[in-house]
Amino acid sequence: MRHIAGVLGLFAGFSLAAAEAGFRTPESLVRNVYAHYGEGSPEQSKGLPRDEVTARQFFDPSLRKAWSGPRAEPYDFLVQSPTWKLGPVAISVLRRQYDKTHVAANFDNHGRRVTLNFILVYGPEGWLITDVESPHDSLRMFLEQFRN
Repeated sequence: MRHIAGVLGLFAGFSLAAAEAGFRTPESLVRNVYAHYGEGSPEQSKGLPRDEVTARQFFDPSLRKAWSGPRAEPYDFLVQSPTWKLGPVAISVLRRQYDKTHVAANFDNHGRRVTLNFILVYGPEGWLITDVESPHDSLRMFLEQFRN
């Protein structure tokens, strides 16, 4: 009986580690990004945090360091503005390709229409962001341009 309890405890530990990174569906990942841009509690309305824990949860390994590294950006790329008052966020899958999916996020920010294309990859950690494209730029290029 102790052996079974030990095995169950081991599996519970693995599932907790897996829950720290990635998401089960592409749509849930994008939905969770914008949950940080609401008007609710102060800790949930400061934008997507720039710490290592958040980077590991939302971004693939190639983008984590750039997301959590120091930089001086003129605006938040994920809302295309230094401030936000978002309308409803519409999320739709544009294209699925094996372990890569393109998801569009459309919303109004202070009455201005914003469209972003999230490029997500699926791996052992679940769905993670590998890049985000705006009509003029990408998150990777943006973070590289404004790193310190």
